[in-house]
Amino acid sequence: MAVLPKYVKLVEVGPRDGLQNESGDVPTAARIELIDRLADAGLKTIESGSFVSPKWVPRMADTAEVMAGINRRGDVSYPVLVPNMKGLEGAIAAGAGEIAVFGAASESFSQRNINCSIAESLDRFRPVCEAALKRGMRVRGYISCVLGCPYEGAVDSSAVAAMAGDLMAMGCYEVSLGDTIGVGTPLAAQAMVDRVAGTVPHDRLAVHFHDTYGQALANILACLERGVAVVDSSVAGLGGCPYAKGATGNVASEDVLYMLEGMGIATGVDLERLAEAGNSISDLLGRPSGSRVARARNAVQVKS
Repeated sequence: MAVLPKYVKLVEVGPRDGLQNESGDVPTAARIELIDRLADAGLKTIESGSFVSPKWVPRMADTAEVMAGINRRGDVSYPVLVPNMKGLEGAIAAGAGEIAVFGAASESFSQRNINCSIAESLDRFRPVCEAALKRGMRVRGYISCVLGCPYEGAVDSSAVAAMAGDLMAMGCYEVSLGDTIGVGTPLAAQAMVDRVAGTVPHDRLAVHFHDTYGQALANILACLERGVAVVDSSVAGLGGCPYAKGATGNVASEDVLYMLEGMGIATGVDLERLAEAGNSISDLLGRPSGSRVARARNAVQVKS
C-alpha cells in the first residue's frame, strides 16, 4: 500500500486560471467577493489574477483593482501570474507578495501560448525571478503540457524535468506540473512525476490537472501515492484553455476536497463554504456548477 500524505495543500486557481477563460462578464466586485469567500472557506493560497497584456487576456485587465479590493489576510497568499518585467512592475505596485511564472514543456505550445520558444521563455523568467526574490517576494513556477500537447501529442517527461530544474534554479519554491489538455492517465502521471522528482524533490512539486477525459481525480490520487502533497484546483471547475481546443476546466476544488476528506487527508478547507462560493460564481455566470460534488449537494438540498 502506498503511503498517502496526512495533509494536502490546495492551491485555488479559479479566480485567475478559471475566470480568465470564461466567456461571460465577471465584474471586478464579483472577483473580489469570490476571492474573499474562498479565503473564508479556509484556502491559504488563492491565485488572484495576472499582470499580462489585456490584448491577450482581457478578463484579467482589472487585476490591480481586484488586489486593492480584497480583504487580505495575513495567513493567506494571493499570487499573481507575471510573464515579464512589466508584469512584475504591476504586481509590485499592487502589493503582491507572491508571483508565478508560466512556461511549457512543448515548443509548439510555448510559441502559441506566450509567443516564444522554451529557451526564450526561460530567459524572460530569469530577471523576473531575480528581481522578485530581491524584493522578498515568493516565486512559483508552472509548467504546462506535461503529459500531452494539442499540437505535438505526447510530451517527453525529460523535457518536463529539465524545465522544472531550470525553474527551481531560478529560485521557485515550488513547481506546478500541469496537464493542460487533460489527456493524462494515472500510470502516465506517476511515471512523469517519478522522472521530474529525479531533478526536483517531491515536496517541491504540485500537480494541476484538467478533467477533459475525466481522469483528473484518478491522476491526483496517483500522484499523492508518489509523495506529491500540493494540488491545484478550481472552484466549480471554472476555466479551460484558449490554446487547447476542447480542453475543459481544471478539476473542481469541491471534488478534490470531497475525495481527500473521504480518505482522511486534512486540508483545512470547509467543503460547505467552498461549495457556496462555487455556486455563487456559477449563478453569476448563468450555469450550474462544474463540480459534481456541488451539484449532488445542491440536488439533495432542493429535495429536502
